[in-house]
Amino acid sequence: QVQLVESGGGLVQAGGSLRLSCGASGSIFSINTMAWYRQAPGKERELVARITSRGITNYADSVKGRLTISRDNTKNTVYLQMNSLKPEDTAVYYCYVLIGSNLNAYWGQGTQVTVSS
Repeated sequence: QVQLVESGGGLVQAGGSLRLSCGASGSIFSINTMAWYRQAPGKERELVARITSRGITNYADSVKGRLTISRDNTKNTVYLQMNSLKPEDTAVYYCYVLIGSNLNAYWGQGTQVTVSS
């Protein structure tokens, strides 16, 4: 069994910064891709950023240059540094990991990010 625990969400003014963390624990042999998704009210969940086990990153166009994903493989943790936040970044942010050779997928519980104008 694998558990993902997220932290770092909150309320921030436009232009501010937040850093999200997501740590994985449990029966983990290897973690492949780690990612952050978000879901705003009334909208579908969307990919924000992802990072492979080799450190290759991809970002949604809407966050390029403002959000940075990184990972610490020694801690089984993925981070999302969010700078220059905008009200449209307001959403519940979920971490997502693929683990093992079977690429089993796991989701975090979600953390609320609210950006006020």
